[in-house]
Amino acid sequence: MKNQTAATIAVRAHFKQAPFLSAFLALAFLVMVSGCAAKKEIAAAPPPKPAPIYVKPRVALVLGGGAARGFAHVGVLRALEQEKIPIDMIVGTSVGSLIGAMYASNPNTFELEWTAFKLEKDDIFDFSIFSSTTGPVKGDKLERFVTATIPVQNIEQLKLPYYAVAADLNTGEPVIFSAGPICKAVHASCSIPGVFTPLTLGTRQLIDGGVLGNIAPEVARQHGANLVIVVSIGKSIQNKETGNIIAITLQAIAIMSSRIDAYKAKDADVLISPEVGDVETTDFTQKKRCMQAGIVAAQKAIPEIQRRLEAFKTMLDTVSVQQVKPAT
Repeated sequence: MKNQTAATIAVRAHFKQAPFLSAFLALAFLVMVSGCAAKKEIAAAPPPKPAPIYVKPRVALVLGGGAARGFAHVGVLRALEQEKIPIDMIVGTSVGSLIGAMYASNPNTFELEWTAFKLEKDDIFDFSIFSSTTGPVKGDKLERFVTATIPVQNIEQLKLPYYAVAADLNTGEPVIFSAGPICKAVHASCSIPGVFTPLTLGTRQLIDGGVLGNIAPEVARQHGANLVIVVSIGKSIQNKETGNIIAITLQAIAIMSSRIDAYKAKDADVLISPEVGDVETTDFTQKKRCMQAGIVAAQKAIPEIQRRLEAFKTMLDTVSVQQVKPAT
């Protein structure tokens, strides 16, 4: 009887404790399940995005070839300066190398305009019958003008990074001047075939970079520019004044360059084209008109330039600044 009573008490005690045990087991199960879910949730979380990178604009001004039409470059520079458009480097071909060097030595368009207005054809063209077999213009006057106008001797001393584009007459390779005497760089870049005697520099004979295209946006890209402003002043290819060897040569170069320039212009972020195509190569009487045309053309391009500069102020990660499309 006693044993039965003890067993009954044990069973009753077990049933009294069972609700607490069940509750404990249920709680342990819930904790385990929620822990697994938390692990799954952590594993499924996407990785954090990389911190956006600020891309600083590096603006290149590419000044094209065009002889006397180059006075338009002065007007373009004036308009850009008035709107405080930054210029981080200058790339110049032919007359673009001359105007570009003058500005890079002293980024002040007031001084540049004053010098340009005083410039006459005889200041840079030295015709000589003794060099007529390779070109009637020797180029010595051009070098003297550069030396007298620009207060420093070497490209490395200029206030802005500067690149002058010439071509090797014997190989057809582009020759980019980024160091050394400024007068030689400008002389080589301006040596129009059939007009200037090729410049002999070391073992090379160098001619106007315009034979490879009057504009060189690719040179700006190669030197780190991510906003390339191109000024094209090419000659109109409609020309019936081709009665001598020089006129024929210049017309042939104009036709060739216009085709090349149309292709190269695709690499420009902003293209400025002053209306000066009818100005003849050696016509220095149209200075004021060319400068005004440069101002007008640049002013039209200012909103697009400012829009592209504004795009650089956005924090960027995967979007390249070169993907910024022109406004429609």
